[in-house]
Amino acid sequence: MGEQLGLLKVTVVQGKRLVIRDFKTSDPYVILKLGNQTAKTKVINSCLNPVWNEELSFSLREPVGVLSLEVFDKDRFKADDKMGHAHLNLQPIASAARLKQFAKVSSGETILRKVVPDTDNCLARESSISCINGEVVQSVWFRLCAVESGEIELKIKLIDPPVASSK
Repeated sequence: MGEQLGLLKVTVVQGKRLVIRDFKTSDPYVILKLGNQTAKTKVINSCLNPVWNEELSFSLREPVGVLSLEVFDKDRFKADDKMGHAHLNLQPIASAARLKQFAKVSSGETILRKVVPDTDNCLARESSISCINGEVVQSVWFRLCAVESGEIELKIKLIDPPVASSK
């Protein structure tokens, strides 16, 4: 693995119009993967528009990879049902973080880059990568793939790696 780019803090905010996988509803949870790192939200019972507001953390290293997201319906007596998946290339947020360091942006709010929906990213709508008071953040709405309906909102924050002090 290459150079550490920082800590990626991903807040799984909410889901909208998720699919029914049980009798009249679902019990959704989200699994995020980045390389060999995996994190999971809590299960929200009987809900098609869940609010998690859970922060999950990953170490971001070169080469910058893809953040994968899968939504499942928790079942008690059989395998959990798939409720869709999505992915996001993290190169744009990593590039924006480099731009922030180069431009020495540190206070206020500055939009560093926009990412538009295309076949490469599962975005439901345009997403901005901003520098807010020195932190690089991106708010993302995913359109879930391989499923009839559903969107997931994430807020992604890239925290700079600690700088080694030279004495």
